[in-house]
Amino acid sequence: MNKERVLEKQKLFESVSQAQLGFFPTPLYKVEKISEELGIELYLKRDDITGPSTFGGNKIRKLEFLLGDAIDKGSTYIITHGATQSNHAMQTAIACNKLGLNCILYLLALVSPDMENLKSNLLLDKVLGAETNIIELKKDMSEEEGEKLGYKKAKERIKKLESEGKFCYEIPIGGSTPVGTLAFTKAVLELYVQLEENHIGDIDNLFVTAGSGGTLAGILAGESLLDSHTNVIGIAASPKDEKYKNRVAGLANDALKLLGVNETISLEDVKVDTSYVGKGYEIPTEESSEAIKYFARKEGIILDPVYTGKAMAGLIDYVEKGIIPQGSKVVFWHTGGGTALFAEKEIVGKIFD
Repeated sequence: MNKERVLEKQKLFESVSQAQLGFFPTPLYKVEKISEELGIELYLKRDDITGPSTFGGNKIRKLEFLLGDAIDKGSTYIITHGATQSNHAMQTAIACNKLGLNCILYLLALVSPDMENLKSNLLLDKVLGAETNIIELKKDMSEEEGEKLGYKKAKERIKKLESEGKFCYEIPIGGSTPVGTLAFTKAVLELYVQLEENHIGDIDNLFVTAGSGGTLAGILAGESLLDSHTNVIGIAASPKDEKYKNRVAGLANDALKLLGVNETISLEDVKVDTSYVGKGYEIPTEESSEAIKYFARKEGIILDPVYTGKAMAGLIDYVEKGIIPQGSKVVFWHTGGGTALFAEKEIVGKIFD
């Protein structure tokens, strides 16, 4: 990939509002021991250390664009959603504090927290001073119904705040909007500059976890912008319905429209593998737990049980099955989430002997 071409594409973002939150570019480097054992060239893109606090992650990129947009619109109250151990919610609280915004969280209790003994991200939400509203899953209530209840309560709160003359900006689960998706469209340009500067050259495959879909959509949009032929694979962290790929493609194409370009992606470009989900979201698998231990003990790198552990389990399985040929150049986008290792035991799983 020609570096000058990538830098030219970066100019498309000059007119897009962006708050300054993280430490970019995040590192890209080869994990030597694991590369040798797997027989591939494996490079990590370390978005787990985006900053601005100790607990970084991919959502900081999205929040730079989302909160830049919110500030442009005069908003001072940020309302967002997630599970009680949501990385996105916690990072939103961090970003709001840095930018002087009020943060209101609506958090779905997929795993009921002990409010007298708070853990992980929910504890951090409290330390950060965010307003936290817990949505309990009542008997026979589905996850989807719980999410809808959270959005209903948020709408009621927004209506009240606006009646008092406050300006609100609501962000959906995971920050997956066209504006948030732009962050990873730009991040792909950052990656390709690093590939060129570090003399790595073109890569064959790029693995990333697939959650709410905005990160995957942004990466696909960035690849399209550069007319790259890298095989992008999203490893699902939770079950996906038949419309998931349509939503990812829609986010990618809407982000490209915001840049005023003609490039598009098709459904065929969206590759999402649900084989490594296990029993569901926030439920670890034996393979994800093994991947966490493997990376921690071989490279001193911490993966998480909800997202990156499952994604890395998928990557390793692809190599072992020969789906990824020996000698391939592979980038794994580390999206963070290590705080989940300090969550409830149902989320953590068995990660030591």
